[in-house]
Amino acid sequence: MTRRVLVADDHPLVRRGVSAALFDVLGQVHVVEAETTHEALAAVTHGPLDLVVLDLAMPGGDPLDLIEAIRVHAPRLPVLVFTMYEEPALAVRLLRAGADGFVAKTRPADELVEAVVRLLAGRKYVDPELAEYIAGHLDTHTSAAAHEGLSKREFQVLLGLGAGRTVSEIAESLHLSVKTVSTYRARLLEKMGMTTNAQLVRYVVDHELDR
Repeated sequence: MTRRVLVADDHPLVRRGVSAALFDVLGQVHVVEAETTHEALAAVTHGPLDLVVLDLAMPGGDPLDLIEAIRVHAPRLPVLVFTMYEEPALAVRLLRAGADGFVAKTRPADELVEAVVRLLAGRKYVDPELAEYIAGHLDTHTSAAAHEGLSKREFQVLLGLGAGRTVSEIAESLHLSVKTVSTYRARLLEKMGMTTNAQLVRYVVDHELDR
């Protein structure tokens, strides 16, 4: 049986690498490629698909919104996030948004293959090193921390600032303007009752958002 897999990433070399891995493990596979969130959603709505391998840093819109949109159009379609970001807190938000798996691009290639196999079998996959953290933070009864009130973009900016990245670096990674990221920074500072980046860094460390 030929599997239809959407590989959504704005880097052609990454798409080729993922496609090669899919051919190795699945044999018969038809790969649909997308390099923006709009193209990815269009591919989902025009389906049918058996799996989505999704990067988070694509132009065209918030990838977390894309995951939620995929759930509307294809509730049972497995979504595997394959990203350069390794923050466990982000993985928790992705799983809450409807993703079925999370693999960092820094992990060995065989981990991506294992994740694909598991999702196609109807299971979920998370990097073993993140599993314990994620299990402890998916409890809906856990008291909400200050960062839980942030929007998706504000949270991404918080993680970037907490990692010591400049506003310009965050803007480039999120495909946003420096002015837009600065606006998100101002909003999250106000929401969290803080005034400096140093306070944000300490918050990220204290709440283990950098792990």
